[in-house]
Amino acid sequence: MKLQKLEHPKLDKKEYEKELEKLQLQLMTLQHDLYNQNMRCVVVVEGIDAAGKGGMIRRMTEFMDPRGVRVHPIGAPSIDELEEHYMQRFWRLLPKRGEVSIFDRSWYGRVLVERVDNLTPHKRWQRAYKEISQFEKLLINDGVIVIKLFLSISKDEQLKRFKERIENPKKRWKITSEDILNRQNWDSYQQAFEDMLDKTDGKKNPWHIVAANNKRYARINAMKHFAKRLNAHIDTEQVELLKPEVEKLATKYLP
Repeated sequence: MKLQKLEHPKLDKKEYEKELEKLQLQLMTLQHDLYNQNMRCVVVVEGIDAAGKGGMIRRMTEFMDPRGVRVHPIGAPSIDELEEHYMQRFWRLLPKRGEVSIFDRSWYGRVLVERVDNLTPHKRWQRAYKEISQFEKLLINDGVIVIKLFLSISKDEQLKRFKERIENPKKRWKITSEDILNRQNWDSYQQAFEDMLDKTDGKKNPWHIVAANNKRYARINAMKHFAKRLNAHIDTEQVELLKPEVEKLATKYLP
């Protein structure tokens, strides 16, 4: 399996802090550009339990304008949502012009947890690979930037993080009974991840796999990829750091 062969580099704290602030400022500027150019961006963040998805998202968005960023932590569908097509609840959460929507877990649950836990018949989750690819193609054809991040950690690292969460009162809220039960299906999840990465990877919506045993390295790696993808779509020559009316008033009243 590809994921089992991943190397997990480390990053020291000094270098991490230096890179972190630089990337946070870069992403803040790129988000501002995206807003001014009426563009839209969808960021999908997937990974095994305790891979560091939430912490990475917090650092990624820390300097961004919260009015233009929506973070959607995705859980199990509600009773009403179970009566709808599984993609319907995600349509409601897509970004408006000038916005970034970040999905902490996503529509890929169809081919992950629903597959592994037998929540969906085999034919339906098999069909979902094509449906998801078509959905993302629709978004891309409509001008949406689609960025997909997958955070991967080893089985030993997950155990270490689970124990830390149980022992630390400040982190206990992060672990659930489902997390512990899902660990018993480690091999099944790894196969589901491999199939997902293989069947839904595209030229315009590629998966970026992040080796995440070292949290500092993972955050920087993911943020660099995010910035790189935004840079590829945004016209940085149109950057407007300060609106003309604001600059005029500042010159007059804030000498």
